[in-house]
Amino acid sequence: MAKARTAYVCTECGSDYSKWIGQCASCNAWNTISEVRLGKSPKAGSVRYEGYAGALSEVQSLDSINLEDQPRFSSGIHEFDRVLGGGLVPGSAILIGGSPGAGKSTLLLQTMCSLAGQMPALYVTGEESLQQVAMRARRLGLKTNNLQMLSETRVESLIDIAGQVQPRVIVVDSIQVMHMDDIESAPGSVSQVRECAAFLTRFAKRTGTVLFLVGHVTKDGSIAGPKVLEHMIDCSLLLEGSDDSRFRTLRGIKNRFGAVNELGVFAMLETGLREVTNPSAIFLNRGGQEMPGSVVTVLWEGTRPLLVELQALVSDSQSNYPRRVAVGLDANRVAMLLAVLHRHGGVHTGDQDVFANVVGGVRVTETSADLALLVAILSSYRDKPLSADVVVFGEIGLSGEIRPVPSGQERIYEAAKHGFRRAIVPKANAPKKPIDGMEVIALERLSQVLDIV
Repeated sequence: MAKARTAYVCTECGSDYSKWIGQCASCNAWNTISEVRLGKSPKAGSVRYEGYAGALSEVQSLDSINLEDQPRFSSGIHEFDRVLGGGLVPGSAILIGGSPGAGKSTLLLQTMCSLAGQMPALYVTGEESLQQVAMRARRLGLKTNNLQMLSETRVESLIDIAGQVQPRVIVVDSIQVMHMDDIESAPGSVSQVRECAAFLTRFAKRTGTVLFLVGHVTKDGSIAGPKVLEHMIDCSLLLEGSDDSRFRTLRGIKNRFGAVNELGVFAMLETGLREVTNPSAIFLNRGGQEMPGSVVTVLWEGTRPLLVELQALVSDSQSNYPRRVAVGLDANRVAMLLAVLHRHGGVHTGDQDVFANVVGGVRVTETSADLALLVAILSSYRDKPLSADVVVFGEIGLSGEIRPVPSGQERIYEAAKHGFRRAIVPKANAPKKPIDGMEVIALERLSQVLDIV
């Protein structure tokens, strides 16, 4: 009889080992190694490579490869197409993750109902019943007469039915509940998620079908399952949003057909997710009063600028260990900038509690917000508000220099469109020609910022 194979896999990063150990050598996580059954080893000569039968692939020279663009078609939602890189590519596998209640199923149901009127579309639900999905579609007011539904968790049955229906778009909600008969482990385990995703991806590539996989997230916000799952698919998207906000952000983490870190903004309404065409206007709802510690900066998300408001609060600490709290920012970078401010600016905050926040729930991942954050901290520390028509961006180095950031002039033009009249920017990002209605203040050192602010 064939011998059953056993592996020990880390549930955090997907690394596998020959025996159990207490700490994962790849991600340094403790007590995350679990035993999984990989199924029985096949007999020699019985392995079949499905999809690779027939003639061998032809070897081609690099200059003879066709460079025509991949044909795309729209999902029916402009912001969704932007994050995807311009639309859906036939044969692509797309993974969409997010916390419970973020709106993953709602977004995909709206997209599938829109596409069903133009092409065959199949929505496979494994967590909800068909009645629950139908109730949601009725509540959202969607057209449901053309969308084909299937309730199935067995991948082999799913592929057989898809071969008969021949859809151009398939949604699998979710990959954590799918299972294969050959894998002797529970649904949601590392081996089941990995093999099911690989089997579905091969089907999508072979038939030219667009495949959407819904993935759960762990407590730290990453996609649950093995790390190799992100290498199998072509595009990985993350839908984020706090419980107290009606806005959702769809961010591209990996995209083989477009820009990475592209951002799409949606508003969660009673009728579903609605795209926000001008996100800067939402995040800049500051009111008419100028407040200390509030500064506007310009981020570059994918292929477009985005204006957001940074807030800082500096107050006397009541303990021997002052607090450093950052929401939407990297806490380690905030601590580093405070050290630069003390060393090269002469502003001591060692006895102060410092709180930093990004308004609107946006997460800042680039360094262009360094200068704006320091200006906000100075404004709160000295209790002096900054003018409401000033925008600030730039990277701060450890020696106190102000470094340039990519797409500096495009950021200034975007700020001018929204009514800003002055911009504090790195000297290397200063435009060569004057901008109508915009006064650009170009600086090189942090000491110059202290004199101006």
